[in-house]
Amino acid sequence: MGLTHHSTGTGSMGSELIIQRQNAEDKIVALAGNPNVGKSTIFNSLTGMKQHTGNWPGKTVSNAQGHYRFQGHSYILVDIPGTYSLMAHSAEEEVARNFLCFGKPDATVVVCDASCMERNLNLVLQTMEISSRVIVCINLMDEAEKKGIRIDSELLSERLGIPVVTTIARNKKSLASLTRAIQEVTRVPEKQICPVQYPEPIEEALSFLLPVLQKKTAGRLNPRWLALRLLDADDTLKAELSDRFCDLSAISENNELQTALTSALSCLQKQGIDSETLRDLITSALIRHAEMLCKGTVVHEQPVCEFRDWKLDRILTGRLFAYPAMILLLVFLLWLTIVGANYPSQALSALLFWFQDRLSDLFRLLQAPDWLHNMLILGVYRVVAWVVAVMLPPMAIFFPLFTLLEDIGYLPRLAYNLDRPFQCCHACGKQALCMAMGFGCNAAGVTGCRIIDSPRERLLAILTNSFVPCNGRFPTLIALITIFFAGTAGGIKTSFLSALLLTLVILLGIGMTFLITWILSVTLLQGMPSAFTLELPPYRRPQIGSVLVRSVFDRTLFVLGRAAAVAVPAGFLIWFMANTTADGVSLLQKCAALLDPFARLMGLDGVILIAFILGFPANEIVMPIIFMAYLAQGSLVEPGSFSSMKQLLLSHGWTFSTAVSTILFSLFHWPCSTTLLTIHKETGSTPWTLLSALLPTAAGIFLCMVFTWICRFLQVCQFI
Repeated sequence: MGLTHHSTGTGSMGSELIIQRQNAEDKIVALAGNPNVGKSTIFNSLTGMKQHTGNWPGKTVSNAQGHYRFQGHSYILVDIPGTYSLMAHSAEEEVARNFLCFGKPDATVVVCDASCMERNLNLVLQTMEISSRVIVCINLMDEAEKKGIRIDSELLSERLGIPVVTTIARNKKSLASLTRAIQEVTRVPEKQICPVQYPEPIEEALSFLLPVLQKKTAGRLNPRWLALRLLDADDTLKAELSDRFCDLSAISENNELQTALTSALSCLQKQGIDSETLRDLITSALIRHAEMLCKGTVVHEQPVCEFRDWKLDRILTGRLFAYPAMILLLVFLLWLTIVGANYPSQALSALLFWFQDRLSDLFRLLQAPDWLHNMLILGVYRVVAWVVAVMLPPMAIFFPLFTLLEDIGYLPRLAYNLDRPFQCCHACGKQALCMAMGFGCNAAGVTGCRIIDSPRERLLAILTNSFVPCNGRFPTLIALITIFFAGTAGGIKTSFLSALLLTLVILLGIGMTFLITWILSVTLLQGMPSAFTLELPPYRRPQIGSVLVRSVFDRTLFVLGRAAAVAVPAGFLIWFMANTTADGVSLLQKCAALLDPFARLMGLDGVILIAFILGFPANEIVMPIIFMAYLAQGSLVEPGSFSSMKQLLLSHGWTFSTAVSTILFSLFHWPCSTTLLTIHKETGSTPWTLLSALLPTAAGIFLCMVFTWICRFLQVCQFI
């Protein structure tokens, strides 16, 4: 099997994805399935694309497509969002349903979890009502075997009347049977099948609609499936039909279709079946049919209960140990990040600044003017080098660790644990997942808010995502915590104490997230929390190689590249302000002096505040700007060891209270430029974007002022 890949443009969360065929012979194959069944892993294995695959439901929130070849034939594989049902309740389900109905795939592969076939067959049966070109791909056969589950795929295929193949997506060789089945299905003509027989009242109601729809659809849609949806009064589907088939959507009182629909609904009403009862009857019929299909084809040779998962869940999701376990895990991750990033950061900094010297030699060799050298090398390059040296090592450690939690299956349990606190704030438990993503990058966390179905709750998550510190704020927090609280001696004790104190700071950010979410939910964004379905997947052995590739390319380099891009103009601005003087004083110093009175109210000084303002493009450069301003140098400087940094800060009036105020303001201030641009893109609103910047800034100013007033009061009373 020779496989190549070619990526093409994808659509958004909208109703339609434009498929770009390389040639007329390309076959379009839709890849459907419940969340967390290995669908994206199959997609990556076949196409060669490295799309991110997360071990929690709802990760794939938009369509993706790739190209592969098999035995001389070309196929376009479309990975549609994971969904439990085609009776659309969420944006993901609408996207999946609309593509299967209107995307005209030549075949649809429904990926199922071998350990829970009855539930997965529900989607299979609904898909078969739309098209007969369906392939059932039973994945995760290795996990089913461990649980003592045996599946007779040949008997299941005979009962369904469609191909059924078994795979282990992590083993690329096991996908050969799937590619062969796709090839066979795309060659056969479409045929009408009726996989599920519904209760007699529903079948009688369908008989009124089918003759009319068979004439009007003319093969564009399965008339039986469409009749069920019209009886179900699916408003989202009617909107799609209005865009595509005006003759189906224009249902007026004098219309033949309206007459048939009125007769069908009247038939149901005589039987006492309203819209809610109808949907329950349809769902029950699907479930009963799935149970019938599984009898004799799915055999449990051992008890289904997985004792290992049950024991772990008693600890990680239990009422007594869930929150302590979360905190200990956070401390451990931060400790690994702090310890692991220290030496690589120093080595990378030395390498990048060595390269700076070589660039300086090149400029001298070319006899470039000093102002050009200083602007490009000491200004732009030095800022970018600082951002890379500071960001890359901790991201290269934190992101793989975070991705490991996804692969293991812990993140859904994190959402489960935090669902109740978010419910108390009238928000959604899925916000916990977005908040966790914000630890790596707030912009990524904002984008991740798409998994929240309710617009109100999605906006709550977007507005409060910046209350948890991103990877760019960690250098400032770690440096100040180490210098003033953990000690500069080094060693395991110092690093562990730094991680513990950093965890307390993060918990403060999480607490503020809850508080601001609650305030918004009872004021600007009033409403009750919505319910959501969250599946707790089994604990799985992570794919170490795949985790490293995904975390490096999908997250680390992406975020780093974005930060470096915004650091270029920031480097020019910082150099310009530090080297442009008036009356012998640089613009940087003048701006710091102008801001100093207000900064003193917060327990800071003007230099600290201007450093945060100039650090708007990238939070990593806040501390270097502070050192540059204190040393009155025209470019960013290497601060050296923590001891020398402490001496420099103390010599410029820093105290314990200054350090605490700076930590508080580093935790709570405006998001970086990239995050704000992402918020504007996701909300499409300038006022909401401004509010997302105002909320953490106001919280930071308030907390800093309160802390400063308390410290001054205690000093007056001679308590400190």
